[in-house]
Amino acid sequence: MSEISLEISEKFHDTNPVIVSILNGAFVFTADIIRAIDIDCEVDFIKISSYKGMNSTGAIKMSKDLSIDIKNRRVIIVEDIIDSGLSIKYLYEHIIKYKPKDITIVSLLAKTNNYKLNFNIDIIGFELSSEFVVGYGLDFNQRFRNLKSIFKLHPPSR
Repeated sequence: MSEISLEISEKFHDTNPVIVSILNGAFVFTADIIRAIDIDCEVDFIKISSYKGMNSTGAIKMSKDLSIDIKNRRVIIVEDIIDSGLSIKYLYEHIIKYKPKDITIVSLLAKTNNYKLNFNIDIIGFELSSEFVVGYGLDFNQRFRNLKSIFKLHPPSR
């Protein structure tokens, strides 16, 4: 966490960026980031969903959009995990419509072998393979977000 916060603080030391936390999964990670950075910032939230159980539905549903005007502002998207890339691609394309000055993407976790994007993920905390993980804000059907660490969730036995 300290390396990520330091990198954000250095990159944005002379600005007042808008940190956009992706609900629900990234709220714990975002809270830790904003407490650890030493810059002024504003925080906003977008809520999307694309999972049912352990599988992506293949469609994005937005239930909360931005409430801060980000036109000509520096924006930091904070995501919990980038898996297929579907959600972050949707978010990037959605946020770019508001004409920010620039967008930096920070993700706690990334399954870098699972996605191909035409933009960079600027800061990745940890890379994963195909594990389904919960805890530290990440969930399985809205459960396990409160776990203090991240754990691999095994598929149920049949």
